[in-house]
Amino acid sequence: MVSKKGILVTVTILAGITGASFLLWVIPQDYEATFVVSDYEGYLDGVQNIHEVLEESIDIEYQNLRNGKITPQKYIAITEVTSSQVTAQISEFVTSKPSEDWQASYINYMDAMKKFNSYILETKVLANLIENGSTEDEMNKTLKKIELLKMESKEFVKISHQSRPD
Repeated sequence: MVSKKGILVTVTILAGITGASFLLWVIPQDYEATFVVSDYEGYLDGVQNIHEVLEESIDIEYQNLRNGKITPQKYIAITEVTSSQVTAQISEFVTSKPSEDWQASYINYMDAMKKFNSYILETKVLANLIENGSTEDEMNKTLKKIELLKMESKEFVKISHQSRPD
């Protein structure tokens, strides 16, 4: 037999499902999230601090790789974590929407982070070359590229500082 309580529960469940479906249909799905920053200088200083910590830690591990203190596989794992952290910082830059005064500084620092990420990935290439026992010529080419990327990253940081508003 059908009870009134059972019908009421069924109707309530159906109403809930219908209401939820309607809300999903009505609420726009192409919502673009932005990262709101009001203290542009403070945010950029914070990103710079994070960048310096990541740079210092990857440099230490890079030297450990070069000295044979860690295996190429362990170094590759470290670079993957560090690279994902840098990518997260770059993503924040993309969504931060700085004021017009700060745009040049932000763009240059974002470029610095991109070059730093390329530097990390190139050191990962070197780790693979070491692991595979590649020729010294191949390693020297990669080492030159690593140094160039590191210098370019530092140059973008410098340009970012120079383009900060007064």
